[in-house]
Amino acid sequence: MHVFVTGATGWIGSAVVDELLGSGHEVTGLARSDAAALALGKKGARVRRGDLDDLAGLRDAALDAQAVVHLANKHDWGNPAESNRAERAAVETLAEALVGTDRPFALAAGLSGLVRGRPATESDVSPEVGPDSHRGGAENLALEYAEKGVRVLSVRFAPSVHGPGDHGFLAAITAAAREHGVSAYPGDGTTAWSAVARADAARLVRLGLEGAPAGTKLHAVAEEAVTAREIAEAVGRTLDVPVVSLAPEKVAEHFGFVGRFFALDMTASSARTRELLGWTPSGPGLVEDIETGAYA
Repeated sequence: MHVFVTGATGWIGSAVVDELLGSGHEVTGLARSDAAALALGKKGARVRRGDLDDLAGLRDAALDAQAVVHLANKHDWGNPAESNRAERAAVETLAEALVGTDRPFALAAGLSGLVRGRPATESDVSPEVGPDSHRGGAENLALEYAEKGVRVLSVRFAPSVHGPGDHGFLAAITAAAREHGVSAYPGDGTTAWSAVARADAARLVRLGLEGAPAGTKLHAVAEEAVTAREIAEAVGRTLDVPVVSLAPEKVAEHFGFVGRFFALDMTASSARTRELLGWTPSGPGLVEDIETGAYA
């Protein structure tokens, strides 16, 4: 297949591009900068210059491709409404371009807020609906196109897609430990995250494009639950700093923006995803990646 990928030089997107190219697919990647375009070209991918606000360019790229993987997001923490608006507009544009084609359209989604008190499953419906909701309600919007001749796939990524070079949540947690001289966890440390190695997540995206039916929700989850305390203890061992508990009112001060996520339960099962696609994660676990220096 010829696959158009947004976010093609991002943390997950760059691994997805490698996975697709390595499996014999052709890739066109969206590039906002000269550096991104150069990186894609060196891999053997085609380049489409533009960004999420270039809706005409997104539409044309989707029309030219046989599949679309949408991983880009503005992630503007200072202006979440703008991030949500841009995400909804991009998803609607890409999906409209594919109406009636039966071509696959995979988009990135998250696990936060799906359910409370238990791990989320693939059958759980996102409560985020409408343009004013998180990510602009893009998952539910996209899934509506499964009834319009688009093979829509929602890929719900674990909050930690980990590995050497990760600059996301775990990098911020490690940076806070380095700055404060202690590795901390919120409260009693029992809140937990699901996790998956980056290469395993990329392979799941490819398998979904190649074989998942329309309307499928896929969980990129290898480990169902790694507790905040386990994460903090691994960071503490790696940096050789004490491990401490933080009172709720101290979490934001210590961790910054990532604190509100570290204090949440974001866990999920991937049993149905594994059965559907024969996906068996083989990468290192989160604690292993921390202890072998991925964040040091």
